[in-house]
Amino acid sequence: MSLSTHAKTQQSFVRLPPTPPDLLDGLDKNVDSENIQVALHVLSVERDTLSNLHDLYLSDRVAQRSFNLAVNAINRSWSRGGRVIVTGVGKSGKIGKKFVATLNSLAIRSAFLHPTEAMHGDLGMVGPHDTLVILSYSGRTSEIQSMLQHIPPDLPLIAVTSYRTLASCPLFVQRPLDNCILLPAPIPCSEMEAFGVPAPTSSTTAALALTDALTLAVARRLHSDPKRAFLLHHPGGAIGARMAPTGPQLVADISIKVQDVPIVTPRLAQEGADIQDAILTAARSASGWVRPSPETVISPRQIQRLGCRANLSQPLSLVAPEIAVEEADWISIEAANSVQEARDWIRRMRKSSRGKTFLKRGTIIGTVDAQRCKSGVVEIESILSEEELVD
Repeated sequence: MSLSTHAKTQQSFVRLPPTPPDLLDGLDKNVDSENIQVALHVLSVERDTLSNLHDLYLSDRVAQRSFNLAVNAINRSWSRGGRVIVTGVGKSGKIGKKFVATLNSLAIRSAFLHPTEAMHGDLGMVGPHDTLVILSYSGRTSEIQSMLQHIPPDLPLIAVTSYRTLASCPLFVQRPLDNCILLPAPIPCSEMEAFGVPAPTSSTTAALALTDALTLAVARRLHSDPKRAFLLHHPGGAIGARMAPTGPQLVADISIKVQDVPIVTPRLAQEGADIQDAILTAARSASGWVRPSPETVISPRQIQRLGCRANLSQPLSLVAPEIAVEEADWISIEAANSVQEARDWIRRMRKSSRGKTFLKRGTIIGTVDAQRCKSGVVEIESILSEEELVD
């Protein structure tokens, strides 16, 4: 397809790729000018790619609605205990793996599924509450097309691709469009026309930027404090060191204030809360903790187990006795103690059989303030590793 034909198929806001920029007068004469000119051209083309993508989602209401549907689909999967399953081949697959890594760092459960491995057993990782995200610029990748024949038709499917309409996208052929969401990521002109080589460059830049946007939009929906969620899952490296508190970490630093733990409210005012209400409340909670009543709490680990239950409409009151912990059963530790002091105390207490009976997996630690009031909660697994809590 010629450049002029391609341009006519785009909306008016799409610009043609720039010609190689002229060299600046101040360019170092000791460098190879051709190298710099190539670099500036590539950067200019990719800059325009992102500008076009921005303009698309700024002006196209269909694209805006699709993006909103994608956020809602992932939020719904998360609230039901499902995951984001990302797939792609080649360079798109590399972008997909980065997408998965960023999602997981923000406590949005996800995994990468290679289409070829899927056909040899890895399809078993796809659960009934998952959402599948496909990265394929062409939409015609044979490995993905083969895999899709074995994906349940009721599983939500999000495609990041070059197409602008559901009907034109090959990925959605023979699938119910009600469960398909298209996130267009077009580029102004082909990489062959822009660079003289069809290597994925500006197309993967568009996919990378759009999946970053999707990740952060989902994180905002799931966590009232995305920064805290990120810190909890990214303690290492320069980022973790920069964000970590200075000095000894206190129990108060890792505990959740009881007043910040939301009480589960039913979706329907005339009915009692069910399991799905608890999961939805946890999804909107910054910490993942919920309270079925003012005096009881359910920890994030127990919420995750709730998501695995088949009957999400089961009344919460029936399962609360199994997973909710009353304030009277919280084990008190002073909030001003360091985490290391609390860890050492738990280890000493667990040396006796009596200590192991109340300091075990699932124990809720209640932090005590200066007035001897239980002001916060923390899972014992946040202080002592699960391996050490094995009886």
